[in-house]
Amino acid sequence: MTAKLQAHRHTPPAELPATGWLSSMRAALVLILLCGGLYPLTGVWSAAGLFPHQATGSLIERDGVLVGSVLVGQSFVDPGYFRGRPSAAGYDPFRVAGSNLSPGNPQLRARAETTAHALAAEYAVDPTRIPVDLIAASGSGIDPHISPEAARIQVARVAEVRGLPQAQVAALVTAQVEPPLLGVLGQPRVNVLRLNLALDALGPSGTP
Repeated sequence: MTAKLQAHRHTPPAELPATGWLSSMRAALVLILLCGGLYPLTGVWSAAGLFPHQATGSLIERDGVLVGSVLVGQSFVDPGYFRGRPSAAGYDPFRVAGSNLSPGNPQLRARAETTAHALAAEYAVDPTRIPVDLIAASGSGIDPHISPEAARIQVARVAEVRGLPQAQVAALVTAQVEPPLLGVLGQPRVNVLRLNLALDALGPSGTP
């Protein structure tokens, strides 16, 4: 009995026929072509056909010149423009990131207080009135939107710099408010790039 078990233990496994290896290789090759080639290409072609603007990055041109994407925030330092959210990534879409500082981090709290007081002095309001999205960077660092409140608190400054009536600039902000997705997802928001482009159509920036 022991001899039989030992003999069974040392019996080499049966080799897979050559046709089995070929079938496996063919199946793997077909799956690679389908999943790594045809499937993603079909998705790209379908997106380009159904949503051409979004498939190319939702880019915006003005007078034939590329000015940005509605999906990527930018830095607007001219006081005649509305500003977006701060960025811990320098508004660089290739290194999207937040500050990685916890809410209780003293460095983050000090930075937030400094920013709030600086904006309050610029907008001539109490620091407690500054919306949080003008103080805190987004997780990606390239959020293109701000809240309607963050846009409205900038109306007086923008109107003064551009020499426009505040009511006209405020109406422009209201017109640019985007509702929640499907009416329930997210909050009302304003795309800063679109708002500033619409602002340019009203009048020149007050900065040379």
